[in-house]
Amino acid sequence: MSENRVKYGSTSRSPRPATRASAVAGPGGKPLTLEDLPPPETKRWVSRRKAEVVAAVRHGLLSLEDACRRYNLSVEEFLSWQRLIENHGVPGLRATRLQDYRHASRPDLGSDL
Repeated sequence: MSENRVKYGSTSRSPRPATRASAVAGPGGKPLTLEDLPPPETKRWVSRRKAEVVAAVRHGLLSLEDACRRYNLSVEEFLSWQRLIENHGVPGLRATRLQDYRHASRPDLGSDL
């Protein structure tokens, strides 16, 4: 199955699969379908919901464009979720931990702010 991957710093991606997957592995390994995704009008983005959207795009359930349109996200915001998952796992998506992860990845900020 072809994956719909996004390169960081760019919006280039591999071609869309000829047919979309009807179910993909979600962040916890359980099957994830379009019906399982957060509703389009979601306003409160907990880490689990963000991870579900990233998994849907990563595995071809939704295209990047469809996800951004459906959830009114910028490409940059989606890519930041994807980077946080890759670097810190799903817990990295927690808004309360963002500052800790930013400081850990930027030694010039120090811990005395």
